[in-house]
Amino acid sequence: MPVSKETFESLYPCEFFTPEELFEEDQMYTVPEIARRLQGLPPDAEIDAETESVLIDWAIPWIFHVSDELVVGEPLEEDGPGYYGMRST
Repeated sequence: MPVSKETFESLYPCEFFTPEELFEEDQMYTVPEIARRLQGLPPDAEIDAETESVLIDWAIPWIFHVSDELVVGEPLEEDGPGYYGMRST
């Protein structure tokens, strides 16, 4: 259900990092790794499953927002995750 803006004590601008701010140019990242980076964590940071789920919910819109700047690598294993990295300039 939608909630009135008045419900919130504070509202903040929705600002997105650029891929250049998050990624190493020669590296590819999974969605969970991107989610960690968006929170300032290393890609291999240990976090609980519930927190990871919330972070992934934030990461997916970011991926769509910057999709023109990304490349996608197919999973390395049949049931593995896909990978995202910066598009070469």
